[in-house]
Amino acid sequence: MSTTRSPDGFGAALRQFFGVPFRQQTYRNLAYLALAFPLGLAYFVGVTTGLSTGFGLLVTLIGVPLLVLTVAATTALAGFEAKLATWLLGVETTPPEALDDLGSADLRTLDGLVEATRRLLSEPTTWTGLLLVLLKLVFGVVAFVALVTAGSVAGTFLTMPLFYDAGTVTYTVGPYVVDTLGEALAGSVLGVLALLVSLHVLNGLARFGGFTTVVLLGDGLDDTPSDGA
Repeated sequence: MSTTRSPDGFGAALRQFFGVPFRQQTYRNLAYLALAFPLGLAYFVGVTTGLSTGFGLLVTLIGVPLLVLTVAATTALAGFEAKLATWLLGVETTPPEALDDLGSADLRTLDGLVEATRRLLSEPTTWTGLLLVLLKLVFGVVAFVALVTAGSVAGTFLTMPLFYDAGTVTYTVGPYVVDTLGEALAGSVLGVLALLVSLHVLNGLARFGGFTTVVLLGDGLDDTPSDGA
């Protein structure tokens, strides 16, 4: 049994496709992707330095406290990632539970410090948060490549009418050289389509980042990011 798309449904699909540059959420998603690489790099350097130094000093009295501090700091970073996903992507997710435990613990006494450490190390979201922070670099590299590729491809086509006849610039599409105004204008139309498709792809990538944060930190699975304004 075949079904046909209603005119209203087709119009909604067209509005969804062509309206992507005019939605605020698109630019919040782009900001999330743009921040991913520098944040991921900083996270990776800080966490791996702390862990490697702590493991290297396990034979001394400094190694274990340094490892615990590194895990605590990583948990705080995971909490920041949860808030970042909420601020930019509209994803409602809960920061690692150990952050609440650390906030309510009395760290001025040895018993309070030991209890806070036990809670920190026993919470599952402490370790899934560590995984989230370390994976941020991988996601950041993918986001950076996607942003640069999308921007360069769309930008190249969109600027064809401006520079197609410049002596220092040569546009080629496959085996064809763009050397007339008509060809350059056709290229700019392709640029508009490339821009629209790229924004949808980048929105999807941002949603994937938010979904990963939700899955690893728990809660909020029904509130995945959307493209809505």
